[in-house]
Amino acid sequence: MLTRRSVAIIGTGQVGMAAAYAIFQQRAVSEILLLDVDGRRAEGEAMDLIQGQAYVGRCQVRAGDYPDLVGAQVVILTAGVGQKPGETRLDLLRRNRAIFQDIVAKLDRYAPDAILLIATNPVDILTYVTQDLSQRPTERVIGTGTMLDTTRFRTLLGDYYNVDPRSVHAVILGEHGDSEVPIWSTADIAGTPIHNNTVLGKPFDPQAMDSLFQRVRRAAYEIIDRKGYTNWAIGLVLAHLVRTVLSDQNSILPVCVRLDGEYGIDDVCLSIPACVGISGLGERMLPPIAEDEFQALRRSADILQESLRGLKGE
Repeated sequence: MLTRRSVAIIGTGQVGMAAAYAIFQQRAVSEILLLDVDGRRAEGEAMDLIQGQAYVGRCQVRAGDYPDLVGAQVVILTAGVGQKPGETRLDLLRRNRAIFQDIVAKLDRYAPDAILLIATNPVDILTYVTQDLSQRPTERVIGTGTMLDTTRFRTLLGDYYNVDPRSVHAVILGEHGDSEVPIWSTADIAGTPIHNNTVLGKPFDPQAMDSLFQRVRRAAYEIIDRKGYTNWAIGLVLAHLVRTVLSDQNSILPVCVRLDGEYGIDDVCLSIPACVGISGLGERMLPPIAEDEFQALRRSADILQESLRGLKGE
């Protein structure tokens, strides 16, 4: 039996609309609902986007408010405030937590069964916050985590080896931020390990690979320095997550989840490979990693836990 596929996007800024555009163009859903504190902007975005139906197929796009979320299967959160000059990261976190507290209360009232996809930064902390604020099971709150970092990593590796990035199997784990961890020990191209191997005629070059990873880690800074924000790639990440959930693909993705002893880490959200499908998060995958990668992952968790302690006033 065919059913309506409905996704709501809270926040119609650059990221929210990049996600809406990707979802619309990929025909991932039958309805997109846009919510924003600026209702007229949301209406304008909906009017603009829906006028492309003749080129992509029918998809209802409309602006609305929280009562209109009834029946939405997935809700994407891109809302939040940017950092003010002189404002500390902790102050920014507290302001965004207050915003999320209001949003999540309304989501629990009007869309209690929806899966929430968190894209607002810092995504690891706000995924943890949302899980604490919401009455829904934690497996129904998923942060985009290091999916964006991972696609950057695979893209640059594909360029280096001159292959389709979809043939590159490599992942970034940990924080979506400066302490993220490239997992070289499991990286491969078509089953051939990259680390310490010659692949497609290129010997493994530690210096070149480290330089490549630094480009991954600094990608957001470089883009923001040039255009003021990042949006297109994270929009594609969100569209992929929506398709993964609604098609019940049970894909293994590096998404932000709350750890409960995995790799010896507890009570913090960061990215490890996890199964994603119609019920949200499923089983975690724990690939064997090198000792230095394990220690780096623990350091990443420590950094996030320090931010959480500050947010809690500890």
